[in-house]
Amino acid sequence: MEHVAGFIALIGRPSVGKSTLMNKLVGEKIAIMSERPQTTRNKIMCILNTPQAQLIFLDTPGVHKPHHKLGEYMVKVAEDTMKSVDVVLMIVDATRAKGEEEEAILAQLKKLTVPAVLVLNKIDKLRDKSALLGVTDYYAKTGCFKAILPLSALEDTDFSSLTTELSRNLPASPDLFPEDMLTDQPEKVLAGELVREKLLQATREEVPHALAVEVDTFKERENGVIYIHATIFVERDSQKGIVIGAKGSLLKKVGQEARKDIEALLDTRVFLELKVKVRPDWRNHAKDLQEFGYSSPK
Repeated sequence: MEHVAGFIALIGRPSVGKSTLMNKLVGEKIAIMSERPQTTRNKIMCILNTPQAQLIFLDTPGVHKPHHKLGEYMVKVAEDTMKSVDVVLMIVDATRAKGEEEEAILAQLKKLTVPAVLVLNKIDKLRDKSALLGVTDYYAKTGCFKAILPLSALEDTDFSSLTTELSRNLPASPDLFPEDMLTDQPEKVLAGELVREKLLQATREEVPHALAVEVDTFKERENGVIYIHATIFVERDSQKGIVIGAKGSLLKKVGQEARKDIEALLDTRVFLELKVKVRPDWRNHAKDLQEFGYSSPK
């Protein structure tokens, strides 16, 4: 088989398991994961090398109906990414009925000339596996997909069928990135995302989508310890109180859990300091979006 290489966009509605699948494919935790919808806010690149291929995955925000400028930006990132890759990998939650999000993605796919592969995820949660037949039949009839593969990103350990199918649809090419490169995300950004992940897991319903994390300091000291100072932004004083917790308990817990993951990622000791600030309605302000790494959509 001729060596191939190319870009693959992971597309789907929020919470279908895009980040979980990408992390499993590359064998490292790069994209943060949460049961909260709209966890991924930016395009994240991860690279998988096989003897015959270099698969460059672009994890994108979930396609949804936006309610603020941040949401508009996230949807635009997903839609633009679909137009600039070699293969689109659409992921569907097999336990949920199709909705307007899937219809919107299918409408985009029908306008594109790039090949697409469909993953029916979360089949481990299907009580009646025969239901897959109807789901598969519906998507097959759209004519959008080169292949349809059922799997469980959470439970499966062998994804060779998927990587083989994706490789089959990539162009012949030498590697586009160094073999030892895993992601385009700077360590500073990954550290901030791991803090946000722990916050998403620890906070109440009203807080998660109002959270932003900015790493102010990321510096290695002479003793080899990396010192990280990060600011957590929320939109209201009440949210600040929730993030801090009684006598600082929740913020301390988040810091401890995030530090462990950052140390595992960087393979070195980390000193992590967190503080919380209020930035009213930051998700609707172009200047704030730009400061936090989200370019305001045109």
